[in-house]
Amino acid sequence: MGFLFLMLAIVCELIGTSLLKASAGFSKLLPTLGLLVSFTLAFFFLSLALKTIPLNLAYAIWSGLGTVATVVISILVWHERVNFASIAGIALIIIGVIILNLYAPGHHDAADKNIPVKKDSRSSYQANL
Repeated sequence: MGFLFLMLAIVCELIGTSLLKASAGFSKLLPTLGLLVSFTLAFFFLSLALKTIPLNLAYAIWSGLGTVATVVISILVWHERVNFASIAGIALIIIGVIILNLYAPGHHDAADKNIPVKKDSRSSYQANL
């Protein structure tokens, strides 16, 4: 479930980012309200994902896939241009996310076994390993 929540967080963040551009500096009401709802949902779903996915892995996937998808959206929706350096950078981000998914410390221990994260007596969160 953690990766489903992470994907929902990324989708909500992408919607929010697109609406941020559409809001024209918060001057258009509907896109502004939409982006506030989208970003709120994005962080809500990210918080649910972090119950079973290590922070380092979740944030790497969030930022990597979010960056790549934002570039794709900017090309398809906003008709922005990219150059070879942009494409090479996107390829490196994708490679980095793949490497993190395969070899991240703690990833196979907590995320693959769906080990829940629970609250300890000091009100901080730690994995039950």
